[in-house]
Amino acid sequence: MARRKAAPDFEQALAELQQVVERLETGELSLEESLGCFEQGVRLTRDCQAALAQAEQKVRLLLERDGQIQQVPFEPDVSP
Repeated sequence: MARRKAAPDFEQALAELQQVVERLETGELSLEESLGCFEQGVRLTRDCQAALAQAEQKVRLLLERDGQIQQVPFEPDVSP
């Protein structure tokens, strides 16, 4: 049986993406460094998108009943 790829850690990938963007925004990187950061940013963006898609799929599976998606009202946690 094939093993599924581990789900990307969304929070970690997002934090790394923020750092990459900040480095690029400084304008102090060489062209080569900028390209490397851009490549890393694209990879991190894809990781974040994959994590979000996986979470959405899981929510859909949890809400599906008898082949139909059931609407469930959202009630945010209102902790003081």
